[in-house]
Amino acid sequence: MRPMPPMLKGLLALLLFLVAGELLRALLHLPIPGNVIGMLLLAAALGTGLVSVETVKPTADFLVRNMALFFVPAGVAVVRHLDALRAWWLPIVAAAIPSTFAVLAVVGLLQQRGRR
Repeated sequence: MRPMPPMLKGLLALLLFLVAGELLRALLHLPIPGNVIGMLLLAAALGTGLVSVETVKPTADFLVRNMALFFVPAGVAVVRHLDALRAWWLPIVAAAIPSTFAVLAVVGLLQQRGRR
């Protein structure tokens, strides 16, 4: 039997963590998206050595190099809903700016705490 190509092995690992996160969210009725839970599980598995970085690196590198493609559907949605954006621009901006700074602050604090 031939060994699995590294790209396919990494994709399978990422998909398994995604499915695990979705299952946990559904079974435990968690208010967190399943993909976020899956990425937390992946981070824990990488941190503990259950999954090696070499397993997911080829696939992760490919996805990062082609990340622009993932923004196409969001761009199409923005164009399709310009009327709603024009009508609701102020509440959207009022929510987006403080939440962006809150996320930056939390990530910065977690990063500082993680380095200690």
